[in-house]
Order: sequence, then structure tokens, then C-alpha cells
Amino acid sequence: MRRNMKQQLLYGFLFWALLLTGCAREEMPVERPEEETPVVVEGELLVKFTPEVTTLIEEAHLASDATLSRGVVPTLDEVQAILGDCRLERIFPVDRRHEARTREEGLHQWYVVRFAAEEDTFAVAQRLSALGEVQLVAPNRMIKRAYTGKATPLSEERYGRLKSRSRAAGEDPLFGEQWNLVNRGDLFTTGEGIKSVKDADVQVEKAWERTMGNEEIIVAILDEGVFVDHPDLRANMWRNAGEIEGSTVDNDGNGYAGDVHGYNFVKNMGTITTNDIYDSGHGTHVAGVIAAVNNNGEGIRSIAGGDGSKGGVRIMSCQLFSGATATTALDNVRAIKYAADNGAVVLQCSWGMISGAANSYDWGAAGPATQEEFEAYAPLEKIALDYFVHHAGSPNGPLEGGIAVFAAGNESAPMSSYPGADPTYVSVAATAADFTPAVYTNYGPGTAISAPGGDQDYYYDYVDETHRHGELGCILSTVPYHVSKTGYAYMEGTSMACPHVSGVLALALSHAVEQRRHLRVEELKALLYATATPIDAYMTGSKKYYRYVADLGTVQPMQLPLSDFRGQMGAGQVNAAALLAAIDGAGLEVRFPNLYLAVGTAQAVSPARYFKQGDELTYTLSIADPSICTYTQLNGMLYFQGLQVGATTAEITASNGEKHQFTITVRETTHNGWL
Repeated sequence: MRRNMKQQLLYGFLFWALLLTGCAREEMPVERPEEETPVVVEGELLVKFTPEVTTLIEEAHLASDATLSRGVVPTLDEVQAILGDCRLERIFPVDRRHEARTREEGLHQWYVVRFAAEEDTFAVAQRLSALGEVQLVAPNRMIKRAYTGKATPLSEERYGRLKSRSRAAGEDPLFGEQWNLVNRGDLFTTGEGIKSVKDADVQVEKAWERTMGNEEIIVAILDEGVFVDHPDLRANMWRNAGEIEGSTVDNDGNGYAGDVHGYNFVKNMGTITTNDIYDSGHGTHVAGVIAAVNNNGEGIRSIAGGDGSKGGVRIMSCQLFSGATATTALDNVRAIKYAADNGAVVLQCSWGMISGAANSYDWGAAGPATQEEFEAYAPLEKIALDYFVHHAGSPNGPLEGGIAVFAAGNESAPMSSYPGADPTYVSVAATAADFTPAVYTNYGPGTAISAPGGDQDYYYDYVDETHRHGELGCILSTVPYHVSKTGYAYMEGTSMACPHVSGVLALALSHAVEQRRHLRVEELKALLYATATPIDAYMTGSKKYYRYVADLGTVQPMQLPLSDFRGQMGAGQVNAAALLAAIDGAGLEVRFPNLYLAVGTAQAVSPARYFKQGDELTYTLSIADPSICTYTQLNGMLYFQGLQVGATTAEITASNGEKHQFTITVRETTHNGWL
């Protein structure tokens, strides 16, 4: 008998229930508590009710962790009969700025249903899925990182020596260690020769001639928390101006209290944490690759961290992991939507499921191998990610929509892991300093592009007077001080390759901001792939590495046949210089936007955002019908005031002679307060 869609989704979850997701591949194993992580949160289900039932739940005021008892909503008596007295909570809190689109996408119909876990959660889910009041149902699965480990710290002795060599004011002393950003081709002389190739990097040096980052661009990091007070990150952390540090009150009405630099979804609080004894520093490391402050005389450089005179792209920390604590699907989807609703345009995700082609001997149960299996296993994650893709950004900004970037995975599997393997998103494989694939990287179907990720096993035979085996072949970036006393450390993995692509995309969007260009997501992705550096020429012969060096030493080298990777590393290696050059003239020119106001309300607009070198210009404005709307100009801002219902045309003229026409529409507010 053919199953309906609800049953297909449920059975899909059951099939993949034992899968654990991962973050990064680092060497140096770390001891963690020996505790069995449950597959799901017992007594919790993620349920999508029908629109009619959702309306009844809202009218009964049951959307905020309220108890559902028999007779409260008669239509739900069948649900209550299965669950007993249970509690309902809307999965996505109300953010009045974006409630209209939330409802259009049906996300307001999703609830976490909590009940007494007296019987098997999967059995309860199966019974609920048969009810007409329920459209979809899935257990709230646990998500634990499959890759444990910690960074190799940069020693205080070496950091001090490098700082003493930094003579020029503002020089970042560790920049010379960052082959991933600028590779001169003279690194890693070993018994096998020189294992680096000139320009086997992300080509950021030429890109910096156009821009080094713009604070309008926000990258959301879904990972461990970012150490927001790191001296090389502090100035580039996103700040929610409507919130108060440590507040337990949702001051800005976005559904989350105290979210100044993002939100801690693990502990359900605004304070981002990084000081758990089992925190690896992973989220902070990723953040440093993207937006460590450049030219500040401190530590490293980053791809889009600004030029020292002005800020770079902003980092929003959406914390999904804390120490050894596993996160959940519920935390994950909330973080994704939060990022879209609070201004992020790039979603940086150095995690994923085990590849569907992973070796079962090494990795146990493989993950989804097809798009259908992925969507069956993680239906709400797919919905939330597509919400980000469609609703992040702005029709009046550099990007309409958002780009989600994922690590391809570290199982040496001939297929990317999901979610990255979904063609809607960007999946990143990892390379070494000579364009060859890192020995651990996933590749093949689903892989979109490559970037430097480090390759410690490949460079293990490289040793100098200050470096341990292979560490310089990894990626150097920021970490919390409990991970490294200097605040800097080496890591490797597709987790490290992933932020290189996120950073280059953020840099490209920074250039779009400054050139007043507007692109759609598919346009930007097409440019990203079209401008990648071809690397197939390096896929010949084999490379020697030391995978089991901790056990066997260097007496048993292994060989990686490079021909297996030809045509399998995505479009090539990400190239910032070529991508930024392609942004010039791409998409559409940004224009002053049409405005929509309610009677008696005001709206502030910065005209400088819509004209090249806009901060250097002055503006005059004319409104065809000033009885509908009026305006004032103060400190470079335009303040529009809705007077009466109607529409009128308007024109703004910059001091360079450029003119933009636009429309102002004034409406009454609706009964629920949304336009």
C-alpha cells in the first residue's frame, strides 16, 4: 500500500535516526565525558498542524508553551487522546517585523509538542501522523558533532618572535603564516620537495584592491559560540542595537531576549558562551577566517575584516554547540530563521551529516544519499534553510535572498554530505597548499567548490625549529584563550575550507554594497562558480601522507591517487579577485526604494546607501503630493511621515546630478498591526 507524505517523512526519519552530524576534522584528540547521547529528545515532537487548527490554537492562546487539555480546543481532542495533557509552543517566536512572511511560508503552523514520555516517541509520532489535524510530524532529533578534537595552539614563544618582527604600524604579525590567504609557493620544503604552489590560495590580495569588507554585510556563524571579546574579533562582531547585554527581556521584539551579538540556542539565552572545558574554539576559529580585524597590529588577517580605517563584515554568532552538549533539530531551525530575520545574508555552516557514500567500517551508519532521503530525514531543516535562501537579504540591498554555505564533510567519501549536497546551497571541499585535495575531504556529487582547509597528514614530514609536524599545513586563526594562551591556533578540515568561501562571498557582497550593485542569489552563485580557479591540472599521480602516524610513525606512508579527484572538486578553487571583478557591472544598479508607510508612522532612510560614494554627496527631494507624505532631513538621514492613505511619486536628486524616481504608499494599519 502506498504511504502518504506524512508517513514517508516519518519513515525517512526512522531510517536515518542513528546518524550524528559533524563539525570539523582536527587531530589532537580531546577527552570528553563518556555519556550516551540519545537519538531524539524523548517526549518531544515537531508538528505542523493544518491552517484551520493553527488558528484555533492561536485563538485559545496556546502558542507560548501552554498546556493543552481535553476540551480546550475540541478539534484537538484526538491529539490530546494520544498525548495526554501536553504543552504546545510555537517553534518560531513571533517577530513582528517578519510575521507576514513567516505566515505566508506556513512556519507559524509548526509547534514543538511536549508530552509525558511514557511510550516510545516514534510510536507516538506514527499515531499522530495519521490524524487529519496534523500535516507533518517528526521527532526532535539530537545533533552531536561526529568529529571531536582540539586545535594545535600557536606557542607564546613563536607569537612573541613574530610580533617582534612586525615593524610597520598596523602590521598583522601572523599574516606570513597564512598561506591560505596569500601563497608565495615557497612553503613546506620536505623530503618530497616543495609542497606548495604559488597562488594556491583564495586570491584575496588582488581582491583587497577593491575592498577589504563592509560592515553592512552580516555573516551568521552556526557553530560553537564565537568569543565575542577576542581582541582580533571584537570590533567586527554584529551588534543588535535594540538589545541590552544580559537582558532577560526581549527589548526589540524579535522573539529573543538579550541577543546583542546573536543568540545561544543551546542554552536559550542571549549570552554567547565559549568557556566550557570541552569547547574546542571551533566557532571562533571559523569567525577569524572570515572577519578578524585587519591592519590592527594584532594576530592574523582575514578575508573580509576591513582595512583598519573602517570595519569589516559583521559576525553574528548563532550558537548551536556548547562543550560536550549536543544540540537539537529545534535549536538548528530556530537559528537558521533567526539569521534570516536579523540581517544575515551568508549562513556559515561548518557541519553536516555523514556522507551517504561514507565507509561504514570507519563511520558507521551512512547519511542520506539522495535529495529525497535528505528531505525525508530533515523536513523542517530543509524548510528553514529555504526560508533563509528566499527571505534573507533585501530587494533594495546588495543581495536579494541569502546563501547557505556548508562543509562537504571529512569522511574521504566520493560524495558530499547533506545539507551541503543539496544544490540550493554551497558545499565546500578542502585543499592543501598545492591545490591537491586534502586527504580527508569528501568530493564528487554534491560538491560545489573547493577552498584551503589544511592537510596535517600530508605535511607531517615538514618540521622546522618552531613548528611541530604538519601544523603549518593547517589553517591558523583565532580561538578563545582557554584553547590557546596566545588566542590563536591551527585547525584543519572542510570546516576550515567552508569559511573561506563564506568570507569570499561576504567580500564580494561588500564590493556590491560599495558599487551599489544588486544581485539575486542564483546570480551570485553562478559568478562564484564561473570565477573559480581550475585545479584539475594538479590531479595527476599520487600524494603521500601519514594518516596513522600517531600509531605507526612515518614508516607506513599512504598514497592518495589524485586522478580520482579530477572533475570531482566542484567548480575549482574559490577565487576572490576574479569574483569581485565579475561583480562590476553584474546584476542591477541599486535604486532608491519604493516606500510603504502606515498613517501616523515615520520611516528613516539613508540615501547614501543608494548612490555611489553616497556619503560624499548631498540630496534634495521632491514629493508630488505632500498631503500624503512629508519628510525632514537630518544628519544625512531622510525621515518620511505618513499623513493620509494614498500613493504619490517622488524624486531624489544627488549633488552629482544622479536622479532616482520612487513611489510612496501610505496605508492604514491592519487589525494585527502589520502592514
